[in-house]
Amino acid sequence: MRKVKLILGLAVLAFLGVAGWQIASCELANIELREDMRDLAAQVGSRIGLTPQSTDEDFRRAVMRKAQEHEIQLEPEQVTVERTGPAEAPLIYLAADYKVSVKLPGFSFTFHFTPSSAK
Repeated sequence: MRKVKLILGLAVLAFLGVAGWQIASCELANIELREDMRDLAAQVGSRIGLTPQSTDEDFRRAVMRKAQEHEIQLEPEQVTVERTGPAEAPLIYLAADYKVSVKLPGFSFTFHFTPSSAK
């Protein structure tokens, strides 16, 4: 009986470890994407005159490229780019809307993420 409890306890612990790892990796990728979006929206290079201002499509492609680096699959329609303020120095707002499925033995569930460049 003691061995059965030990084996069952180890199996539950292993299951929780696998589930925790998958959930944590999704959350970490979302946090990293959000930080990358904030960096992109800051437009440091164009504000000091080193690079020309990016177009909305440039921002959309950059967000998708950063998402791919974090193994997040985004389509262009899942990325929002909004500009406000004067044309010389606009404020850029970037957002994404995506879902990630976590598959575990016996069941799966979906996380919905909406990272943005807003603070």
